[in-house]
Amino acid sequence: MIITVVTPTYNEAQNLPKFVSALFALPLEIRLLIVDDNSPDGTGKIADQLASKDERIHVLHRPGKLGLRSAYLNAFQYLLHEETDAIAQMDADFSHDPRVLPEMVKRLGSCDVVHGSRYVDGGSVDERWPLWRRALSAFGNFYARSILGFPVQDVTTGYRLWRRETLQSLPFERIRSNGYVFLVEMAYLAYCLEYKVGEVPIYFADRQWGKSKMSFRIQAEAILRIWQVRWNYRDIRQDGQKARVNVI
Repeated sequence: MIITVVTPTYNEAQNLPKFVSALFALPLEIRLLIVDDNSPDGTGKIADQLASKDERIHVLHRPGKLGLRSAYLNAFQYLLHEETDAIAQMDADFSHDPRVLPEMVKRLGSCDVVHGSRYVDGGSVDERWPLWRRALSAFGNFYARSILGFPVQDVTTGYRLWRRETLQSLPFERIRSNGYVFLVEMAYLAYCLEYKVGEVPIYFADRQWGKSKMSFRIQAEAILRIWQVRWNYRDIRQDGQKARVNVI
C-alpha cells in the first residue's frame, strides 16, 4: 500500500529534516508531499533540497500564507491524480508522532478514515500544556461533538489517514471553513456521508522546535463557527443516524 503524507509547512526549517528522517524510517511505503507557504525561515528551500535527494518527496510552493484549508485541498486535488492508496494529514513539528502511522494504516483496513485521537482511552496531550490550553482543547471537542451530534471523540485532530476512494468522493467545493475548524468540517462531512471512522490513541506532544501556531483566539473562533458547519450540511445530515465509529 502506498501512503502519501501531506505536510503543510510555515516556518518549519528546524523540524522538517528530522521529520522526513523519522517518516522514512517507518516500515511502510511512504511518499511525502510538502506544501510550503513561502516560509520566511527558508523551509521551502530545505524542502527542495530534500526532494532533490529523494524522489519520494514532492514540494508544492505557494506564494504566501494561504491557510490550512487551501493547503490541504490543493494537496488532495493534486494527489488524486497521482498513484497512491491512502493519504495522511500530519504536522511536521512532531506533535503527530510518525510511529503511530503503522497502527493507523492497519486500522484503515476496516475503516474509511482513521483519526489519531487524543481523547480515547490511551490518548493524551502534552503534560507541559498550560491549563487553559488543555481545558479549551477538551471543551472544543466536547462542544463540537455535542452541537453536531457527532460521536467521534477527537474531531479537531490534524492527524488523519484517509482511503483514496473516500477523499475522491468528498465534495470539496462544499467545504467553506478556514483555520482549524476546517478539520472539524472535513470530519463532519465524512460522517454525514456515512463513512466509517476509526480512532487510534495518540500522545499529542507540544513542538520541540519553533513556535506553535495555535492560540486562544484561533480555538475560540473555531468553537463559534461550529453552528455554521451544522447549518451548511443540514441537507445531508440525518438526525438520529447511527455513526459507524470504531475506537481502539
